[in-house]
Amino acid sequence: MSDVLPGTLIERTFREKIIVVGVVFPGLTTELVEEELDELSLLVDSAGADVVGRVVQRRDAPDPATFVGRGKVEEIAALSRRLDADTVVFDDELSPAQHRNLEKLLGRTAIDRTAVILDIFAQNARSPEGKAQVELALLRYRLPRLRGRGAGLSQQAGGIGTRGPGETQLEVDRRRLVRRMHKLEEELRDVERTRSLQRRGRTRGRHREIALVGYTNAGKSTLLNRLTDAGVPARDRLFVTLDPRTRQLALPGGETVLITDTVGFVRKLPHELVEAFRSTLDSVRLADLILHVVDGSAAHAGSQMTAVHEVLAEIGASAVPELVVVNKADRAPESAKALARSLEGAVLISARTGEGVDDLLRVVGDRLRGADRVVKLVVPWSRGDVLAAVHREGEVVSQSAGEDAATMQVVLDEVGRARFAEFVAAR
Repeated sequence: MSDVLPGTLIERTFREKIIVVGVVFPGLTTELVEEELDELSLLVDSAGADVVGRVVQRRDAPDPATFVGRGKVEEIAALSRRLDADTVVFDDELSPAQHRNLEKLLGRTAIDRTAVILDIFAQNARSPEGKAQVELALLRYRLPRLRGRGAGLSQQAGGIGTRGPGETQLEVDRRRLVRRMHKLEEELRDVERTRSLQRRGRTRGRHREIALVGYTNAGKSTLLNRLTDAGVPARDRLFVTLDPRTRQLALPGGETVLITDTVGFVRKLPHELVEAFRSTLDSVRLADLILHVVDGSAAHAGSQMTAVHEVLAEIGASAVPELVVVNKADRAPESAKALARSLEGAVLISARTGEGVDDLLRVVGDRLRGADRVVKLVVPWSRGDVLAAVHREGEVVSQSAGEDAATMQVVLDEVGRARFAEFVAAR
């Protein structure tokens, strides 16, 4: 773990030593579990710790008491002592009882993948909304794990899985935890009401909305910076961006759209986080087009895309039109090209160098115009009231002056098209 002490610029360089544990259940392959442990190791690194050992077991079903069985626990305990490991991280979610039993038998901290992801979110949350969402997710995760622990609630070590907003709540009883959760839920409802008002304002302005989604570290923030000079943090680490950023983007045809960068997804994204960030992810569900950014250099890009689609389904965004953007063409040109060719309609780019970005903007404009929101109106000069209303309620992409009328290409929603139907030019 690497933290900066409050009020100082002194960095502690101590990093916990971690052993990761995966289980191959029926229907899974050893290769898939190893792949998931590779990702878990990256998550552990992002949380500020080092993986020093790995254990893979094959089982027919989880052991109710210890998840992996008493014999395997003893084996992990011996490995932990030999490697001087501080913590054991399981790739699958542990029940509260399994968690308590494992810590007792291992003699050290035992956590699961969910706790690691929550820990990373706790470190990266910056805005008041983001901090409240992460705290709520932490409390929802920790609440059932407080039951029956008594004096064991005191966890002041500050290690991976114990950090972040809500940490002090481990010292209070369940009733105060629930009260705090209710307060956070109310705060987030207020934020959502404000966001709904802003969204209605955008709707009145007739701006189309685009959502950037993708696996964490696929390059969404880098792409947003490339398209809009947004200046958002973009580093080669997991979950750097938690707070959504919305910027205006001018398309080649002249239309102005809104584009929003969202939190990255990952396999086994904790349900607590999806629930807590649901209001933030509404920008995806209500978008006119999703740009699904895929890391073209990733060895397992297909399974990453599947994980993204699973989260989109969970938040009700499966029906939103999607354009796949294969990124990082500069890092792995051949594999990125092969992936783009295998995905119908995909666009190949490098957000870092700008390669293919002009093609992407052209395709985005074509896709949005293909949704039949750009209409051609012919409005007589004598109808000044209509001309003013069109400018007020739609987005005028182009306008040419004729002798008797103005010919306009206008972005209109369904209501606008119905209102100005008598002025729509015949095709």
